[in-house]
Amino acid sequence: MFVKTFPVGSFQCNCTILGDETTGVAIVIDPGGESQKILSALAQKGFTVKYLLHTHAHLDHIGATKAVKDATGASIGLHKEDLFLYDNIAMQGQLLGVKLDPHVCPVDHYLIEGDVIEWGNQNRIEILHTPGHTPGSLTFLAKKLSDAKDVLFAGDTLFLGSIGRTDLWGGDYDQILDSIKNKILNLDDTISVVCGHGPNTNIGRERKANPFLLNL
Repeated sequence: MFVKTFPVGSFQCNCTILGDETTGVAIVIDPGGESQKILSALAQKGFTVKYLLHTHAHLDHIGATKAVKDATGASIGLHKEDLFLYDNIAMQGQLLGVKLDPHVCPVDHYLIEGDVIEWGNQNRIEILHTPGHTPGSLTFLAKKLSDAKDVLFAGDTLFLGSIGRTDLWGGDYDQILDSIKNKILNLDDTISVVCGHGPNTNIGRERKANPFLLNL
C-alpha cells in the first residue's frame, strides 16, 4: 500500500493518497487545494483514482475537488449534511477573504455511518459519522493500512492535543465531544490518527493527554 499525506492550500489541509500498488487503484482523502500537486503525485505512481473522500466540506478540504474530479473522473463522497457548505464554497471563501470558483461537481455518493468503501485488492475504509465540527463531519477508519494496523483519518474532529473548532457554520461543541467519546475513544489506543491539519497522533495519546478529553 502506498500512503502519502501532504499539506495543500493556504490553510495547509492534510491531503492523503492511498494507493494499491498491486492494482494501481487509489483514493484521495480531502483534496483541499493545489490540484496540480495532487495530480502530479498520482501521476508519478500511475494511479487510477476511484474515490475522492471528504471528511467535511469546509473550503480548505474541498478546494481542489472539482479540478481533481475533472482530471480523473473519480467518484466524490461526502456526507449529505455538509452539502450546504459544499454548494456554497464561494461564499465560504468570501467570508474568509478567499476568492474561489463557485462551480462544484455533483456529489456522486452521500456517505453515511456504517458505509464501507472498498478499492484495489480488498482495501477497506469504514465510515464513521462524527458531527460537531460540521454537521456532516466524517472520520475514516482504514483497515490494516500501515504495518497491518488500522489508521484513522479524523479530519478536523480531533487534533494532537486539541479538537476541531465549533464556531463556524453548523459547529456544535457538545456534539463534537460526544462524537469523539462514542466514535473515536472506543477504538484501540494503538490506532494512528491522521489529523486534518498538523502532525499525526494516536488514540491512546489523546485519551491520556488531550485537555479537552480528560473528563469524557
